[in-house]
Amino acid sequence: MKKASYLIHKPRFRCFSSSSRVTAISSEVSSIVHSVDPMEPALEQVVPFLSPEIITSVLQEQRNPYLCFRFFVWAAKRKQFRSWGSHNLMINLLVSDNSHLFDAYWRALEEIKSYGLRIPSDAFAVLIAGYWETKNAEKAVESFGKMKDFDCQPNLFTYNLILHILVNKGMILLALAVYNLMLKLNCHMNCSTYTILIDGLCKSDDMSDALNLFNEMSQRGIVPSKITYTVVLSGLCQAKRIDEAYQLFENMKTTSIKPDFITYNALLNGVCKLGKMDEAFDLLKSFKKDGFDLDLNSYSSLIDGLFRAQRFKEAHDTFHNMTNTGITPDVILYTIMIRGLCDEGRVDDAFKLIKEMTDKDLVPDTQAYNTLIKGFCDKGLLDEARSLKLEISGVDDFPDSCTYTILISSMCRYGLVDEAQNIFNEMEKYGCGPSVITFNALIDGLYKSKQPEKSFHLFHRMEIGKNPFLFLRFNQGSDRVVERVTELCESGSPLEAYKLLTQISFLPTITTNNILINGLCKAGLLDAALNLFKKLKVKGNTPDSVTYSTLIHGLESVGREKDAIMLLKEMVENGCKPTPAVYKTLMKWSCRRNKTFAAFNLWLEYLKTVSKRDEEVIKLVENHLQNGEIERPMRLLLDMDIKSRDLDPAPYTIWLIGFCQVHKTTEALKLFAILKEYDITLTPASCVMLITTLLRESNLNMALEVFHYSLQKDFILKPRICSNLLRSLIRSHDMSNHAIELMKKMDSCGYDMDSIKCFVVSTQSKQGMQNVLTK
Repeated sequence: MKKASYLIHKPRFRCFSSSSRVTAISSEVSSIVHSVDPMEPALEQVVPFLSPEIITSVLQEQRNPYLCFRFFVWAAKRKQFRSWGSHNLMINLLVSDNSHLFDAYWRALEEIKSYGLRIPSDAFAVLIAGYWETKNAEKAVESFGKMKDFDCQPNLFTYNLILHILVNKGMILLALAVYNLMLKLNCHMNCSTYTILIDGLCKSDDMSDALNLFNEMSQRGIVPSKITYTVVLSGLCQAKRIDEAYQLFENMKTTSIKPDFITYNALLNGVCKLGKMDEAFDLLKSFKKDGFDLDLNSYSSLIDGLFRAQRFKEAHDTFHNMTNTGITPDVILYTIMIRGLCDEGRVDDAFKLIKEMTDKDLVPDTQAYNTLIKGFCDKGLLDEARSLKLEISGVDDFPDSCTYTILISSMCRYGLVDEAQNIFNEMEKYGCGPSVITFNALIDGLYKSKQPEKSFHLFHRMEIGKNPFLFLRFNQGSDRVVERVTELCESGSPLEAYKLLTQISFLPTITTNNILINGLCKAGLLDAALNLFKKLKVKGNTPDSVTYSTLIHGLESVGREKDAIMLLKEMVENGCKPTPAVYKTLMKWSCRRNKTFAAFNLWLEYLKTVSKRDEEVIKLVENHLQNGEIERPMRLLLDMDIKSRDLDPAPYTIWLIGFCQVHKTTEALKLFAILKEYDITLTPASCVMLITTLLRESNLNMALEVFHYSLQKDFILKPRICSNLLRSLIRSHDMSNHAIELMKKMDSCGYDMDSIKCFVVSTQSKQGMQNVLTK
């Protein structure tokens, strides 16, 4: 080994000024790096003279990447030499245009290993981060897995880095396996570890486990940061658990970790996403008392929420108010505006916003383009959508899987299933992998176009995915997949687990199965639908409330009422909480079978499962119903619903229609009067049913009152019911003048009077009727 001159001249470093000293030492160290092989033993001699500043300086001077990597790995062994400057310098070097630098880094690691020298975890952290920066998550996971080959134990920073990557790739299952491995190794975890995992669980709609982990970190004495609170708060809002989000926000105020603008914006965004805009503006008033001022994120949330609530004018006014205050829109806000304009049907104005963005040196991202393409598709402008895709193909990873899925879904919606299949084939040809949503859209389209064989062929192709053996290997259920991922991770093979999950994502989801079950039920093939339902459990796809609801409706539609009720019981026994939709389905069929009070009881059974409902009130309602009363129990239920701020008008309108179906007009009118009193809007269908019942009993005054109610609510009823009412009024000597007044009101409300008049005349050739209609 060559002797280095620094051994002779060490004392001279003390004679220089601070900056000169750094330069002198850097020069000497660089000399060692270039002239001594192996450099590591020689570098040990100058350790007392080094600092993070000098380390960074030496790294910046290197022209040979291989030597630069060697020196960095040596320096990273000592905690006192680590700095973000040198860490980021290495990442920037790795992600430069020269793709061979990763190979040089691996060569440096192999060389250091051959000398029997220790390789620190931070050396791999840079490598993993470099692969992540170049969008190569698989290589990042592979690098993490190879650490054991270099006898390198990950430190907390490296663990957190790989957890961050896995969560961002949607690999929460593998992230949790890594977390369990950390627990087994007694690895010290910090707030960042838990925040990353909680964020992943929230994004995976697993709020229950996210809250468990949040509680666990407190039990371990780890204080949640503002970011942790914000992540949990956002997750609660996303899960529509807004009351718990408010509670967490208030709890946070009582701790030493006070909410900041990010936390305020997270709660505001959550409320806006739910479309509760009046609540959002009330929230702003309380925020301002705490010194909160609107920024770009706040305005973006408000505008997005106003568009979602279809309060278009207010959204545009808010946008203009924001720009008048000097806040400049970013790409995210422009994308919100594009979506809002598309929802209004103003696709041309949305397209102009793309140009406005580019004029302001803002580059539209994939999401902005996809939003506009969806706008074209929703408007039925499919050619324009495809032209836009072709025009900007290749710009910033555009088109992506989402682009193709939007086009395929839209083609299917308009019955252009062959074109949708062509787009699907084009997608695969250009190496853009279809997502589960893409498969679902095309499977649904094929089924609706009466091509069940092609639909099932695509379904089985989706089952097989990229690896024909994968499905066979893991068809024993999702629990086995979890076990296998954990086994692979603990055995030091996270890359295999990563690849497994990548392929597993191609397996049909419960949504896919629900599409097929729905198609079979609509075709009346209930036994086939039930067979598919049974296979779900074998394949590990647990049926959800949509599955049960679809089958229950299908069974009821063919008169298999007992089977439907049995399925509801099975649903509860299997731990799948029935949604209101399930009970409403059963209620509708009970009413159709003249079992109105059975429908009442079904809804009361549901209310007993809702935590906010008063059990004593429900029991009182049951007693009144058993005595044949209607008005009192209805008022009790409505008061209870209003008190809990969870009023659903659907059950009441189902009952009203049910009363009409069994010709209980008195009860139907009582319910109609009560709903009007409580300002609960009926559906057009319930108005039609009530008018039809009243006309059948020649109660023209009440029929007219109900129709006037529909006009006040801006309902446009079908010509048949309008003609029936008009014909009945004209026939009646006392009510014929009302027909003329009614037609004037209908005309002013946007009814197609020519069609209605023709319908009346065609169904009744009476001359007097013709005379009234032509007045």
